[in-house]
Amino acid sequence: MIIRTEGLRKDYILGSETVRAVRGVDLEIHPGEFVAIMGPSGSGKSTFMNLIGCLDTPTEGEYWLNGVAVSELSDDELARIRNREIGFVFQTFNLLPRATALHNVELPLIYAGIKAKERKRLAEEKLGLVGLDDRMSHRPPELSGGQRQRVAVARALANSPALLLADEPTGNLDSVTGEEIMDVFVKLNRDEGQTIVLVTHEANIAVYAGRQVHLHDGVIAEDFLTEKIEAHI
Repeated sequence: MIIRTEGLRKDYILGSETVRAVRGVDLEIHPGEFVAIMGPSGSGKSTFMNLIGCLDTPTEGEYWLNGVAVSELSDDELARIRNREIGFVFQTFNLLPRATALHNVELPLIYAGIKAKERKRLAEEKLGLVGLDDRMSHRPPELSGGQRQRVAVARALANSPALLLADEPTGNLDSVTGEEIMDVFVKLNRDEGQTIVLVTHEANIAVYAGRQVHLHDGVIAEDFLTEKIEAHI
């Protein structure tokens, strides 16, 4: 099992008020699943994403990632988990503008201590997976929004993470380009067996996943399988 949470809860103290963002979530996600976490603004989906991405710690409850009890780890151990076990894709790409696509993808491998020759091979391999074989030497300003997001996906895959976590990955893209990016996720899940958890508020994006988990007021309101859309690539 890749993800297992039991009674996961997160409270925030805002002045004299306690905001209960996540209110006791029990969830299991298995290897090879493509799951969309759905919900409107204020539903708790962003907080839940931060918890499963090890970007925040729960107020209460347990979380296991790939068999490791994450809720018991130190800050240093959490940093290692984030670098090795989780690949992040964000809405805003977060690429270095002056670095080539290849160097942007190499960055997590540098932090992981991988030697230069192996770094280059792995980065080229991941860029190939997202269809950017011919754009490796281009810098972000020379790429379209969709190509930049593909670079971000390749970077997230650099360390071959157990979990690919995508936060509103089509939010800055037009609908056609958004569909192209979703095709990339479907292909990675179908052909590479990549486990993907996608956070979105858009129903037309969630249908690309094979399973949807809907949050409402910090709890799971629905959890169901869908007939996911096939990739066109």
